[in-house]
Amino acid sequence: MTDTTVAKPLLPTAKRSLSPDAKMFLAIAVFLLLWALSVVTWGIPGLYMPAVAMVPVIFAILMLITRG
Repeated sequence: MTDTTVAKPLLPTAKRSLSPDAKMFLAIAVFLLLWALSVVTWGIPGLYMPAVAMVPVIFAILMLITRG
């Protein structure tokens, strides 16, 4: 005898994806949430160290913008 029943997943799978705008806003929200968490955890150094770490990234982005 063969059992022809198919197991169904416990959680339904989502067939739709987020729009690019929603992904961008979600990424910004997660970044700000993590930054706020670092401030709560480490105080003032948690506030300015991520900003200092982003200086080379922003500098590179500005160089890419100016080169066209």
